[in-house]
Amino acid sequence: MNFALILFCLLLASGAIWVADACFFRKKRAADAKDPWWVEYGSSFFPVILFVFVLRSFIVEPFKIPSGSMIPTLQVGDFILVNKFTYGIRLPVINKKIIDINLPKRGDVMVFRYPEDPSVDYIKRVVGVPGDKVAYQNKRLTINGQPVETQRVEDYLHPERLYYSKQFVEKDNGITHRVLNDDDAPAFIPDPARFPNREDCFYNNSGVICTVPAGHYFMMGDNRDNSRDSRYWGFVPEENIVGKAFFVWLNFGDLKRIGSFE
Repeated sequence: MNFALILFCLLLASGAIWVADACFFRKKRAADAKDPWWVEYGSSFFPVILFVFVLRSFIVEPFKIPSGSMIPTLQVGDFILVNKFTYGIRLPVINKKIIDINLPKRGDVMVFRYPEDPSVDYIKRVVGVPGDKVAYQNKRLTINGQPVETQRVEDYLHPERLYYSKQFVEKDNGITHRVLNDDDAPAFIPDPARFPNREDCFYNNSGVICTVPAGHYFMMGDNRDNSRDSRYWGFVPEENIVGKAFFVWLNFGDLKRIGSFE
């Protein structure tokens, strides 16, 4: 269900009622006559719908984290806020950018339309920007021939399943964040899709090496062995970008999680 399209249709309908009443029907009613129910509801809802539409289309939009691919940075059930203008102003519904502001950079946590099904929103971390050579070999990340600074820290306990993953701190482009690896998961990428620009990627038993084409981004989850990301389905085109995630505003299971994140 395309909520933005539904909201846009409601905005048009309520706005049409408000304009029609103000310009035509109100003049024909007696001064002391009560507004018809359809005018009362349409006129009342129009400013509210307009406010919500502008807010979520151009400023900030809420999302809920449905999976564990971004653990430990984001947990299942986190309600997050996404900045809709930091990467440029886009027309709602069709998501076409009309004003450039900033470009995504490595380390950003970004929401985008899933390339294999644009009706679905995904969230991953930007690992490679246009022109980067991204190598993920034997579960270690290298960008343009330079290994990403990585430090082993204490193992991460998954409380819902009571098992541990190896935990590392990565620092790239001035952004520090944690990532997870599982010893029992293979280094190679099983069954990658035949995605556009597949020829820019080389797969081997140690993982994958890709050169990011112009206008595209290479995305990975922080829960590296439990994330289906660009290693499997390819690059994210610029036109699929939704916005930059920046804040957890609610998690019913853990209220202490509220706050900003890297």
